[in-house]
Amino acid sequence: MEHSKAQEFGRSVIETELEAISVLKKRIDENFSTACEILLNCEGHVVVLGMGKSGHIGNKIAATLASTGTPAFFVHPGEAGHGDMGMITRKDVVIAISNSGETPEILTLLPALKQASVPLITMTGQLNSTLAKNSTVNLDISAAKEACSIGLVPTSSTTTTLVMGDALAVTLLELRGFTQKDFAKFHPGGDLGKRLLLRVDDIMHSGKAIPKVNENTLLTQALLEMTQKTLGMTTIVSEDNKLLGIYTDGDLRRTLDKNLNIHKTFVKDVMTRHPITIQSGTLAAEALHVMEEHKITSLVVINENMKVMGVVHIHDLF
Repeated sequence: MEHSKAQEFGRSVIETELEAISVLKKRIDENFSTACEILLNCEGHVVVLGMGKSGHIGNKIAATLASTGTPAFFVHPGEAGHGDMGMITRKDVVIAISNSGETPEILTLLPALKQASVPLITMTGQLNSTLAKNSTVNLDISAAKEACSIGLVPTSSTTTTLVMGDALAVTLLELRGFTQKDFAKFHPGGDLGKRLLLRVDDIMHSGKAIPKVNENTLLTQALLEMTQKTLGMTTIVSEDNKLLGIYTDGDLRRTLDKNLNIHKTFVKDVMTRHPITIQSGTLAAEALHVMEEHKITSLVVINENMKVMGVVHIHDLF
């Protein structure tokens, strides 16, 4: 294989598809605005239909819509003609995708869709096709040529369809005022979901795992508590569990520098008073920000009454 030839073919494909996409800008017109208005006013679901490669693209468009605030799902036209039409209600909007506009499996559904009075947004490459003529509004996804030498493999046409679908989804996202937090709710398992939904309460060491001693504890006992709980620190609390201070590995080094006798020194005499804390219910991302800003590795979680609820360590956050 000639590497230069392979690279030439690859660049040619990209250039052809870029040309097809660039033409789409002129097609963001009144038809596009009408389609967005119909989708924005949909009281049910957006149902996307498509056969073959158009079906694969339609599946992705439905998924993008659903994840950005527009409830949507994909229905295979062949299955719709054999019972799955029952999934489409009068409150729904249908997006039908067909480059030719003459896909038999979709055309078969037109009478039922009209009977149900369902708004029909079509995405076709042929403006005079049967599907386009029977639509509420049609979006032009035509491509001057496919990116293959034989001009038959769906490449440029599927790319324009995908981009037009993204344009719809993102426009609706903006019109709805969809935020990062909204997005995170639909992606609780993703990185963004973790950053925007995870709270310190979900990951903090709580209950018996909290390193905790009272203020009259000898330093040797406090060090034993630190060793057992393995967080490099211990909280010092009052009888009613209110935070009085903390004692850390750093405090231990400073104690040793002063040549204090750890067997006779009480932890209250060497603890750090008024330590940096964070409120219960705070986002974990905010806790990480606080720890990085102050260059600390542990953070005490308290409630509104200064009672210790837990301790979060930077390793837990990472």
